[in-house]
Amino acid sequence: MCGPPSTRRAFLRDASLAAAASLSHAINAGLLSAESLDQSYPSPVPDYRIEIAETEWELSPRKRIRTIAYNGQIPGPLLRVTEGRPVTIEITNKLYRPEIVHWHGQWIPVEADGSMEEGSPMTPAGGSSLVKFVPRPTGLHWYHTHAMANRDLKRGLYTGQFGVLLVDPRMHSPSPGPNFDQEQFIILHDWEPYYSPSDDGSLMVNYVCGSINGRMLGHDIPIQVRQGQRVLFHILNASATEPHWLALSGHRFQVLALDGSPVPNPAVVETLRLGPAERITALVAMDTPGVWILGEPRKAFRDAGMGTVIEYAGSTGKPQDPTPGSLRWDYRTFADPVPAVRRPDITIPLVFTSRFKGHGALDQWMINGKSWPDAPPILLKEGLRHRLVFDNRSMDDHPIHLHRHNFELVSVRGAATSGVHKDVVIVEAGTKIEADLVATNPGNTLFHCHQQDHMDSGFMAMFRYE
Repeated sequence: MCGPPSTRRAFLRDASLAAAASLSHAINAGLLSAESLDQSYPSPVPDYRIEIAETEWELSPRKRIRTIAYNGQIPGPLLRVTEGRPVTIEITNKLYRPEIVHWHGQWIPVEADGSMEEGSPMTPAGGSSLVKFVPRPTGLHWYHTHAMANRDLKRGLYTGQFGVLLVDPRMHSPSPGPNFDQEQFIILHDWEPYYSPSDDGSLMVNYVCGSINGRMLGHDIPIQVRQGQRVLFHILNASATEPHWLALSGHRFQVLALDGSPVPNPAVVETLRLGPAERITALVAMDTPGVWILGEPRKAFRDAGMGTVIEYAGSTGKPQDPTPGSLRWDYRTFADPVPAVRRPDITIPLVFTSRFKGHGALDQWMINGKSWPDAPPILLKEGLRHRLVFDNRSMDDHPIHLHRHNFELVSVRGAATSGVHKDVVIVEAGTKIEADLVATNPGNTLFHCHQQDHMDSGFMAMFRYE
């Protein structure tokens, strides 16, 4: 079955469609938790339905792929919810194997989180399940498969199983949002992965092509703007393994939030960097008329499809490439001007290393010398401040993710900082980042590198409350 071409209009269509029909499939009651539910909330009619199935997708007229997607579209449907208002989602799995959907960035109970390692139930092959949770925190988050791929490049996040979860604040929120004229969702993904040897002979993942919102550069409807408008961009890197940069010549990005959390210093920058699973909310003043490419400043990635066109009203001509400029990124740019000093109750060292497994093999990844599932649990004490010391002694950068919580960066490459809260952070090769976690959401909490191949090769551990 062929999915319809992905267009921005289709992606941005009102995703608040509440299903009116009663459930027609069996409900996996294990996904329901009294902790996470408002029992007065009407059930079992879901607010959203997600169907996991194979689909054929057109990235461009000359590039069609067969993959797995949500509701036959890439990215999956925009799920727009309100903080504190319970949401119910029916998941139907049309595959021949179990699947699971992770609600990335949400502070919810284990039963709903969508991680089989924590104990979340999977949706059985050919079956359905119902997940219900109270969305929090606000901001740009996402949902995606959390199934292992191992060495199968047609599973996990190598597929099209991803979509945006946007949590709007309550109407009476004391913090007003930014003023803007339109908002746009920019979802990056890489396609047709293949293994190639790295410098030492171990395997690494590369890709044939990339897309924004499911279409390669030049094959989507341009984003239409007018001079003087302010456009709010919600940007997600949904790649399985690849970090990406974004630039828009003649324009600058005012970064308002990272991973959904507002930053204390909304600085203006020329380029954005997003590791796998990172999100950026940024405001752009449309004050340079023309036809431009919002995309990868690195030509090889842009030529592979990673870009989309911004077109001013009344402008014509060939879209202008983004200029490479300086590809420099520092989380401290958006932090408190004067770092706050906080004393941790507990310090937890987390050392990242790898082991060469031979030519033509994937490296084995370890945290404190142990690979999943043999790594012992990392113990947390509820209510206490834990200083996590991410010590990357490997030659690779790692997008480190913690489920069901976020953390505050307190040191980046030895320089003190505060005020930037994230749930994914890139720890560059040979560097350290320190982050404070206040343990306030009891239950098993998975910690891992968000690179699919690293996670599949042991780069995981479980945080457990004592």
